[in-house]
Amino acid sequence: MTRSMACELGIKRIRVNSISPGYISTKMTGAFLDTQPHFLEMWASQNPLGRIGRPDELRGVVALLASDASTFCTGSDIVVSGGHHSW
Repeated sequence: MTRSMACELGIKRIRVNSISPGYISTKMTGAFLDTQPHFLEMWASQNPLGRIGRPDELRGVVALLASDASTFCTGSDIVVSGGHHSW
């Protein structure tokens, strides 16, 4: 969808990119982990950094994509997963 929209909207100088986060500690994941605590260790073991991410760890990528530093970036998906997709 990101690539398709980037192709369609590029002529209007609209950039379309996406971010694919890994497991991130949020209120929603916290509520789930309160009832299924064994998932925390399992999720953390699924990436080279050995932990789940924090919401603030996405802000750098968001800031980059929203800034003029990425004016030639469109149709891209940036994975922020602690290396999960490296394995």
